[in-house]
Amino acid sequence: MSIRPTRRTILIATGGAGAAALVAGCGDSGDDGGASDSTPTSTTSPGQDGQDGQDGEELAATDDIPVGGGTIFKDQEVVVTQPEQGEFKAFSAICTHQRCTVSTVADGTINCPCHGSRFNITDGSVANPPATKPLPEKQITVDGNSIRLV
Repeated sequence: MSIRPTRRTILIATGGAGAAALVAGCGDSGDDGGASDSTPTSTTSPGQDGQDGQDGEELAATDDIPVGGGTIFKDQEVVVTQPEQGEFKAFSAICTHQRCTVSTVADGTINCPCHGSRFNITDGSVANPPATKPLPEKQITVDGNSIRLV
């Protein structure tokens, strides 16, 4: 009969090096829960960086972002919200707790599937722990019906 080491035994025997291996296995599972990609928040005026008067990549039309909700742009790692009609915000779609990608925007919060953190759609502040830091704001421009990542 062989004796299998416990996590505690491995951590003690490796002087903490085993902890790095255990933590590495706790990352994002890659499952986005069926949500579309996310985009970070912050509205700026158009033409700030564009060589041709256009800002960065177009993310969506304003009509695509629900009032009181938002849309996640996974490839760009941003979430765009519309807390009030015509008010657009953008935040990082990467949870500040353990760097999982948020998966949904519902009931006024941006929601992380990994450990239940929730963030307010108005300012990215923590609405429900375990996250302790807000989602970082991202820069977007709204020009007519177009929302662009700066």
